[in-house]
Parts: sequence; C-alpha cells; structure tokens
Amino acid sequence: MSRITQIRNGLGILAVLLACLVSCALLLSTGCAQQEGQSSQNSFVYGTTGYGVDMSDAGLNPHKDYSGWSCVRYGVGETLFKFNEQMQPEPWLATEFKYLDDKTCQITLRDGVKFSSGRALDAQAVKDCLEQLIAIHDRAPHDLNIESIDADKNILTIHTKEPNPSLINYLCDPYGAIVDVSAYDKADDQVAGTGPYIAKSVSDTEISLEPNPDYWGEKAKVGNVIVSSFTDGDALTAALQTGEIQGTYGLPYASYALFNDTNKYATNSTNTSRVFFGQVNCNSEIIKDDAVRTALALGIDKEGFVNTLLNGHGAVATGPFPENFDFGKNKVKAESYDPEKAKKILEDAGWVDSDGDGIRDKDGKKLVIRWLTYPGRMELPLLAESAQYSLKQIGIEVEVNSTSNHSEIRKDKGAWDVYVSAIVAAPTGDPQYFFTTSCLKDSAKNFGDYSNPELEKLAKQLSTEFDPQKRSELAIKMQQIILDDHAYFFASHLNMGIVTDSHVSGLNPHPSDYYEISSDLTVKE
Repeated sequence: MSRITQIRNGLGILAVLLACLVSCALLLSTGCAQQEGQSSQNSFVYGTTGYGVDMSDAGLNPHKDYSGWSCVRYGVGETLFKFNEQMQPEPWLATEFKYLDDKTCQITLRDGVKFSSGRALDAQAVKDCLEQLIAIHDRAPHDLNIESIDADKNILTIHTKEPNPSLINYLCDPYGAIVDVSAYDKADDQVAGTGPYIAKSVSDTEISLEPNPDYWGEKAKVGNVIVSSFTDGDALTAALQTGEIQGTYGLPYASYALFNDTNKYATNSTNTSRVFFGQVNCNSEIIKDDAVRTALALGIDKEGFVNTLLNGHGAVATGPFPENFDFGKNKVKAESYDPEKAKKILEDAGWVDSDGDGIRDKDGKKLVIRWLTYPGRMELPLLAESAQYSLKQIGIEVEVNSTSNHSEIRKDKGAWDVYVSAIVAAPTGDPQYFFTTSCLKDSAKNFGDYSNPELEKLAKQLSTEFDPQKRSELAIKMQQIILDDHAYFFASHLNMGIVTDSHVSGLNPHPSDYYEISSDLTVKE
C-alpha cells in the first residue's frame, strides 16, 4: 500500500504543471464567450474523469456504445422516463404509460416539446429514434426486446416479443435519449436533443454547451458551459485548486480532504451501485483451474482497498449490488479475504513454489495472472496495484496492463486473464440489467465468454417475471451462481461525489449516476 501512496503523492508537481496547461486551453475555449459580453459568472467549466474514449462515452450520440450517458449527463438529451432518488421511474418526455397486455405498452408523450433542430417531439419522432437505436446498438435490442412500434400523434405503442416487465426501467437508460435522428451530424458528432443545453462543439476530450432557447422546461441559467475530460485525477485536483475549473466529477478519494473549506468549495455525494469488478477470461488455460479462480477471489484485500485507497469513500462489495437493494450484498455469499485459505487451496491443487522465488508453479508453468484494466477511472490502476501486492503474498504474480487501449486488447482472448472495470450494476433500479449486459452467453459485455446453463435458465425466468419479490429471489440465485463459479469478483461500491466552487449550485450527484448538468446549474457572484 505504501508504494501506491508514494506513486500517487509523487504526481503532485506534475499535476500542477498539467493543470497550468489545462488552464491555457480552457481560457482559450471560454475567451470568446467573455468577449461577447458574458461575465465569468455566466460561464462554467466542468472537469470530469467520466467522459472520453477511455470511458466509451465520447461524443453525444446515444446510439453509440455508452455515449448516451454523455448526452443525458450534460443536458443535451432526455429520456421518456427518468429515475427519482429512490431509483423509481418517473415521467420525463412522457407523461404516463399503461400496459394494454403483457406485451403491449402505451406511452403518452408530453405536449409542447421540440428538438433543438426545430422538429416537434411526437410519436413518429420517438419511433424513428427507437427503431434506429435497436437497429445499431449493442445492448438495447436485447434489453428492450421490441417487436414493433406504432405512432399516432402523441401516443406511442410498443409491442415486445415477449413480456418485458423492465421495459420502462430500460427506457430510462441514457441509450434511450430521444434525439432527432434526421438531424444527426455525423461529421461533428452533433445530436439534436430536447434538453436545456445545445452542444456548440463536440470532441473526444471536450464539449461546449449553450442554452437551448426553445427548451420546454425551466430555461438554463448559465450561458456558456465547457465539459473538459481529464484522465489524471491529480491534474483534476490541481485544476480545481487553481480555479481553472469550477466543478469536478471523479476526484481521487484522497483529494476530498483538500476541499473541506466550505467558504471556498461545496461537496455533494451519494451512494451508487457503481462497482469495481473483475471478470475472468474463460478461454485462458490458467483461469480454467478453479483453484486459481478461488484463490484469486480469496487473495484480494477489499477492505484494504476501500479503507486505504478510497479513504473510506465506498463500501466493500460482495456481489454486483449494494446492500440497500432488496437483492443486494447482504443476500449473497462470496469469498472474503483469507490468504491462508488461498495458500492451502493452491497447495492442494499442486501449485507450489518449487524454486523459492515466491511465485508458485505447476508442471513447469508459473502462476502469473495478466490483469487488464484502464486508467480512465483512476481508482482502477490503484486496485490493480493493491491486488498485485496482496496476491503476491499467496504466490500469485500479477502482470498489470492499465491502458487506454484496453478495448482493443480485450478482443484478443489470448492477451489477458482478468479484465477489471467499473460498471453501474443497477442503472435501471432493477437486477436484470447487470446479467443481460455482462453475464449471459450473448451479453455484449461478457468479455470473458462465461456461460452457465442454470444462469441462462434463471435469466429467462427473470425476463418475464413481473412480481418484484420473485424478481429479487431470482436475482439472488443468479448472483450466487456467478460467485460460486468464481467467474466474477467484486471489490467495492462507490460513493460518488461532485466538488464545486462555492459559487456554484444545482450540480448534484444522483444514485443512477446519469444526471449532472441541468437547468438547476447556477453560478453566482
């Protein structure tokens, strides 16, 4: 752990230099707005580690990977329904819905809404958008399970192939942001949404926003908003300290103590279902050994990671869901940190340190785990080093590859043994999302090719079960299967915080991690 702290602390000087470079870029990008007569109080620069190629959400097109998150987070797009603080769906662009039968849902749209392109929001526009979504997106077709859509003025009727009790929850997902698909500018990655802001320019590292003058709700108060991507948490910290940015998402947890002065800064945080987790590569020969997978689960010091590296800003995870869910961590059992038990399991399986170098071997092969992750969430490399240290104590060598090129490397099933990432496990407030996204044989994010027939059977039951209690029971059984197979391990759930200059208000984190910049954003003198 001390090595990690030294590495982190050693970045301080470099961070300040990086912040100065960021300052110059941001001053150039906001200078035009101020020349046109806008005061600095009418501008806001937002630094975030949650945007960019690394996060698979660069751009604003909700039909691309996770870019819908950016479309909704930054006030450009809106969904038919959105989540409240209790993660229950509420109307947004829709006003109500009703099921005509198990496979037919009728949705009434809000009157008086139009896209920033000028096109009116009606059922045909929504139909066009959703049909394009399910034609090209990787997750939405399976989630929504749409057979056909009917459009009649402001009434949208969705017919599903099978009963889909989570349909309204899935329509809250940012990939369901309703945009005018006839107005998409592919060259500039521009979309025409219905939100309080319009994107003036979009790149992989920055978005420039201005108010939408025709917004149907409360108008935006800040005239010029810049969303700037950071990949280094210490540079992000320094930029907020020196005033180059006025708000942050994704600060290193060690940095929060620097902003305790309430006269200068405001900190808002909330618990989320975002989880740091690993999935094993079932194509890897070394991973096929259950003793290795079990020892891996036993050898990761989750409490040490949360308490030391996250400074307590999180909770040790058991499964994918936190304890506040009915199907959360207190309902399932997983291996807890037990290095002595891990050593015995490896010994019994024939993994011994035959040459005394501290690394176990078997049949002439060293026990080496290739750990693939990425630096976009700065805690992930720290988790990798934490695991590298604790696993070495039981005789497992961990080779860490933390790279922004992880998506390409991940495609080569011979290049890694464990892939560790962060995901919001219950972004729909429902357990189905995590399994359909990451654990089933046809899941878009099942990168390790894990498959279990019993899990597939239960997933099919879950997909058509409308009773909440039965859904929770199925989710608990499904979690236990993947934990017992040691196919996934879960390190921690995150407490997500947004820190701003004290003059900034209306920028609050949400349990879904979807909603950030809105009409509530205010910058006062």
